[in-house]
Amino acid sequence: MTDRLLFETDRLRLSGWSMEQLPDLVRLHGDPAIARYLSLEGEAWSEAKAAQALAGWIELFETRRLGKLRVTRKADGALIGRAGFGIYPRTGEPEIGYALFAEHHGQGYASEAAAGLRDWIFAETGHNHFIGFADVRNAPSLAVLRRIGMTPTHIETEPGGLVCQFHVYNRPGAND
Repeated sequence: MTDRLLFETDRLRLSGWSMEQLPDLVRLHGDPAIARYLSLEGEAWSEAKAAQALAGWIELFETRRLGKLRVTRKADGALIGRAGFGIYPRTGEPEIGYALFAEHHGQGYASEAAAGLRDWIFAETGHNHFIGFADVRNAPSLAVLRRIGMTPTHIETEPGGLVCQFHVYNRPGAND
């Protein structure tokens, strides 16, 4: 799946990962500013944890065309972060997620990637909806979910202890 392009937006490319790119994921999720919203403890990811996640994302892409993707800037190829769909373990629903390096915050990249993913999932898969959620303290991430048209549903404490605001986006015209 190395650098296999899934789609492009105006400024970004979303493509698959390879295990050789593990250091990029360790650098992203090893940043305490990013890790603080990934678990109650806010611990930076170890190389082993990142490798496990990356292997899962690669498998999910290969088997279901979902998974968290590399997000790079088209203009210069710079790695911006990751964005994509996981499968929410409690319900089996597609779940959108994203994380960007701090130096790329506030430039609209998360909203651009998330909007592209929203459009892609309905154009390329049979899913009728997807969910998204973020720690209630993570105002920028919650704003991205609203910006792409998601509807808040409920607040729930995740198994890891984070209190999260959940959202849903239904396929236009879908009845679920």
